[in-house]
Amino acid sequence: QVQLVESGGGLVQPGGSLRLSCAASGFALDYYNIGWFRQAPGKEREGVSCISRSDGSTYYRDSVKGQFTISRDNAKNTVYLQMNSLKPEDTAVYYCAADFPTRTVQAMCAMPRGEFTYWGPGTEVTVSS
Repeated sequence: QVQLVESGGGLVQPGGSLRLSCAASGFALDYYNIGWFRQAPGKEREGVSCISRSDGSTYYRDSVKGQFTISRDNAKNTVYLQMNSLKPEDTAVYYCAADFPTRTVQAMCAMPRGEFTYWGPGTEVTVSS
């Protein structure tokens, strides 16, 4: 079955860390640019971080720079989002998406409702004490 599946979400206290995983099955992630997006309750979906297929270049939205790190392990067919120093405003459902590399990672992250090749169902992150 061809799909993307996110995992690693959960409840964490402010200041804590989580590592989200985006695992592909049925296709090779290394052919695609990969993006992480999030949607907080009552808010629009937004691009968080994206990573290119080719040279590993990355893009981060300003609010997560220095806090989140995106990486990919093509051997494991997985992309990760390491999230540190989490804040209540990071609470959201986090989605990953795979985009055939016809645009830059910055452009990908600017399209939170993009018609990308694959989307995962999301994983919920709650930051609360």
